[in-house]
Amino acid sequence: MSKFGTYIQEAYDELVHKVSWPSWEELQQTTVIVMVGLLITTIVIFGMDFVSERLLTILYGILGK
Repeated sequence: MSKFGTYIQEAYDELVHKVSWPSWEELQQTTVIVMVGLLITTIVIFGMDFVSERLLTILYGILGK
């Protein structure tokens, strides 16, 4: 059980003294960058899905007749 206590103490020490946390402004800026990237990725995937659905519908319509 002392190994677990030592682990918790060392993890706390590392988080408090060794990790460099971003400032509030940096956090906001990186959050906006991530959200914009997510939006662009979502639009691209939606576009690919939409186009492939239309193409397959046309293809199945041609082959089904």
